[in-house]
Amino acid sequence: QLGKIASQVQGVETVRIPLQEKFDRFAQAIGILILGASVLLFAIGIWMGESIKNMFLVMVAAAVAAIPEGLPVVVTITLAIGMSRMASKHAIIRNLPSVETLGSTTFIGSDKTGTLTKNEMTVKAIFDGTTVYQVEGSGYDPDGEIRPEGPGDDPERLKLLLRIGLLCNESLLISEDGFTKVQGDPTEGALIVCGIKGGLDPEDERIKFPQQDIIPFESERGYMATLHRAGDKGLVFVKGAPEQVFSRCSREGMEEARRKAEKFAADGLRVLAMAFREVPAEKKLNNEMLEGLKFAGLQAMMDPPRPEVIEAISNCREAGIKVAMITGDHAATAVTIGRQLGIVRGDSARVLTGRDLEKMSDDELFKIVKEISIYARVAPEHKLRIVNQLKRHGDIVAVTGDGVNDAPALKAAHMGVAMGRTGTDVAKEASDMVVTDDNFASIFSAVVEGRIVFDNIRKVTFFLIPTGVAAILSIIGTLALGLPIPFVPAQLLWINLVTNGLQDVA
Repeated sequence: QLGKIASQVQGVETVRIPLQEKFDRFAQAIGILILGASVLLFAIGIWMGESIKNMFLVMVAAAVAAIPEGLPVVVTITLAIGMSRMASKHAIIRNLPSVETLGSTTFIGSDKTGTLTKNEMTVKAIFDGTTVYQVEGSGYDPDGEIRPEGPGDDPERLKLLLRIGLLCNESLLISEDGFTKVQGDPTEGALIVCGIKGGLDPEDERIKFPQQDIIPFESERGYMATLHRAGDKGLVFVKGAPEQVFSRCSREGMEEARRKAEKFAADGLRVLAMAFREVPAEKKLNNEMLEGLKFAGLQAMMDPPRPEVIEAISNCREAGIKVAMITGDHAATAVTIGRQLGIVRGDSARVLTGRDLEKMSDDELFKIVKEISIYARVAPEHKLRIVNQLKRHGDIVAVTGDGVNDAPALKAAHMGVAMGRTGTDVAKEASDMVVTDDNFASIFSAVVEGRIVFDNIRKVTFFLIPTGVAAILSIIGTLALGLPIPFVPAQLLWINLVTNGLQDVA
């Protein structure tokens, strides 16, 4: 798998950033202009009776004076200052010219969890197959009760559901500086906290039901499974995306479960389905054990949006930057969070899912990619296709990522943005910028600095060109009027030094 990702990364062509392309075009234009003006100057001088030697020296000196040779230094200083300012706002630039790229960005594709939201998962609702429960509390504080919405609750059925969430799990809760934190995935941390609220002790549960085998969660797979010993038999616990778990369960009661999952998702909650199966005492999981499961229930959690992101997205819209959410969550959850953040406006929202993407050709995706603001249930490799089609439209694309699988998309984008806290080293290495606080608002702050940098570069360019071109124009003008050449070559070089030296840096 790592080899496939490495080959994808190597296969991605390095994007030429907008600043490089602009200066290439500018250099060609200024070179042709100055060469033409110098030849014209030489021809007029010879026609007016000046010596070839003198006109050649004047022509060379005028060309040297007109070429803004201080511009590369000034651009480098401007970019370095911008880089320093961005670093103070939690945005570390890994590639100096990328400072200006942010200012040219027209599209930002952002992950949801942790970037647009707080990444503080809390289970808010539970469905155990018959009864809905509301869960009190917030964050990773285990204080809070689990209350049934109506009569008919079954404590043992609820306990089994909570046990699956607690044990089909690779994360731990740790105490640090008087606060409870998650070592591992925030979603799994929320399941552990919910189990504690339901009266389960994580250590006791792990002793009673020791883990024998595990199939870790992968975004392509959409579920996780663990095998536990329970006396003289085995228990298979499965948790994952509802559609993946439902497809492995017996059909009984699934319609109600689907309706509850849709309702939770429409309320903006992230939904995980749980299932189990008793098996003979085994030490290894196999595919047969993951079929014919018994549905245990749903746990629905909320990751609240970051308040500052709402303002940042509004500012992006005013600045002419389109923001799209690219998430692995359910489409209904993504749309609800998108509306809260202002990514989606109005009653209708067109959502593209990973399955939709897989059915589409690149040309079909190209036709609609600019209309989509929500990409749901997408795998990291889908990001690469989205980025490539936006580039075909001429957009300057910034995309966020944190996983190893995100590396190809990060490298393909004009601006790859890796997460500093949750990002892998591979993602950071493939990126152009690392956001140290994993916050979308920091990306927008960096965009603002990028536009300031671009404005400063444009100002100094407009300053340098007239002062240089004026030397050639003044000589051509005096020759055309039949007057002597106003400058000797040494004077031209001196004027260039005193007008384009310290002023550039200032």
